[in-house]
Amino acid sequence: MSNTHSVDFKEAFSVEKLDGSQVKISGELPYAELESEKKAALVALGKNVELDGFRKGNVPTPVLEKHLGEMAILGEMAERAIAHSYPHVVEAHELEVIGQPQIEVKKLAPNNPLEFSITVAVVPKFELPDYNAVAKEVNANRPSDEVTDEELEEKIKEIQKQKRAYERMQELAQKNADKPEAAEGDLPTPETVEKADEGPTAEELEKMPLPELTDEYVKTLGQPGQFETVDDFKSKLREHLETEKQQQNVAKHRADITDGIIDKTDINLPQILIDSEINQMFAQMEEDIKRSDLKMEDYLAHIKKTRDDLKQEWMPAAEKRAKLQLVLNEIAKKEEITPDKDAVEAQTQELLERFKDADKHRVQLYVASVLLNEAVMKSLEEAK
Repeated sequence: MSNTHSVDFKEAFSVEKLDGSQVKISGELPYAELESEKKAALVALGKNVELDGFRKGNVPTPVLEKHLGEMAILGEMAERAIAHSYPHVVEAHELEVIGQPQIEVKKLAPNNPLEFSITVAVVPKFELPDYNAVAKEVNANRPSDEVTDEELEEKIKEIQKQKRAYERMQELAQKNADKPEAAEGDLPTPETVEKADEGPTAEELEKMPLPELTDEYVKTLGQPGQFETVDDFKSKLREHLETEKQQQNVAKHRADITDGIIDKTDINLPQILIDSEINQMFAQMEEDIKRSDLKMEDYLAHIKKTRDDLKQEWMPAAEKRAKLQLVLNEIAKKEEITPDKDAVEAQTQELLERFKDADKHRVQLYVASVLLNEAVMKSLEEAK
């Protein structure tokens, strides 16, 4: 079957903008377009037809046509003609369509043009604000990753208090277990510690001075042999806090940049993009629950919520995520930023080795999207 067409798809079809970043494509195809699909339509429809005297899928065309009926064949011809014409209409009108189109056949009759309409979501058109100006302002106020002496001392006190509280709990648990009348499993809880009549209460414990930070004391912190001296402990703790602070600062800094850009961007989001984000959020949640050896139904029952409840709660976040992806894609387009091909291929192969049944094309698209987002964010972080 030839895929050539004698239709001017730009002239034959009109495009009407609808609410929710959707368009309605309307027009007609000449009957010749349907007729060119007849042979393929008969093959598809005849595959599973079984008639007395004929092998399955080998019914002669005249007999098959009579058995199927004219309108059934015409319907299959129309479906195929629309499917083959749709990409050409989209290309002719330069539409960035997303999701599945909804097709409505308005006129279908033998030897007549096929009249139909297609409603489909499109990538919304929007104006980017001065994103570099937003990024520059945020970059100028980026907090330092350095851990101050005050922050280090505060963390040391927190660790000492946690150690003291843990030791107190262990002490009470042992005393409780040593009592002849103690019931099995009758161990103290944070609530019962305060009511214990042995030793200081939790409030009194909080007010007591902390032990002196000595080389011998720090050896009792962390894993055996992890810390040898006070200086060693402080050095390693500062290093850990700086890594933690840097990660937190990067996350907040990037959020501040993107939030600033999104707040200045007016986008009419199609529902399909919001739904896609919510579906991803559910998929991630189900994966997390599965790793905890739980079931989604049990978890929902425990938190006393339905999927619809969560969907409503997540709606603002889903909208924000959808807007962010559109904004990053548009900035990449404007700045001509593309992901590194070698990095895309390397990370794609790495994921395919871990997930043997994954579709390579889908994995490649995912990796390319992640790396593109990262490249755009680095570009914004460097704006000065």
